[in-house]
Amino acid sequence: MVDQAQTRAWAAAASVPDPEVPCVTVEDLGILRWVRVEGNVAVAGVTPTYSGCPAVLAIEFAIEAALREAGFEARIERVMSPPWTTDWVTPEGREKLRAYGIAPPEQATGSKLALFGETTVACPRCGSTHTERLSEFGSTACKAQYRCLSCSEPFDYFKCI
Repeated sequence: MVDQAQTRAWAAAASVPDPEVPCVTVEDLGILRWVRVEGNVAVAGVTPTYSGCPAVLAIEFAIEAALREAGFEARIERVMSPPWTTDWVTPEGREKLRAYGIAPPEQATGSKLALFGETTVACPRCGSTHTERLSEFGSTACKAQYRCLSCSEPFDYFKCI
């Protein structure tokens, strides 16, 4: 039997949008690792996308607020191991990124080409792989700026980590 408090706490925490990429939630990104309920305290484990991510505190505060709104006392535990990878972005999260106009990350695990930026990035608007990288950094450090040479539209690519 699934504990109703546990289900409610997970749903509250999982619904928090990423402040830098609001089309996806912390669940979609795979940074919400777990939520457990201890009495009336909901404890959420969160793994930052990278150690220097400026949104880490905002995400943790938003998850804490969501848990409090759901009727729990709240605590956040930052989970650093294993480190987050873009492979943890869910299929739903990848589709949400694409629909928002951001090319989702390639699978990074075991791929030296993906990790060092030598990937083929498909345009999220027209699907063409005839694209070029304009800048290693886009609107945030976790994205690179690309341009589609088929439809001429610029777009962000959520880089592999």
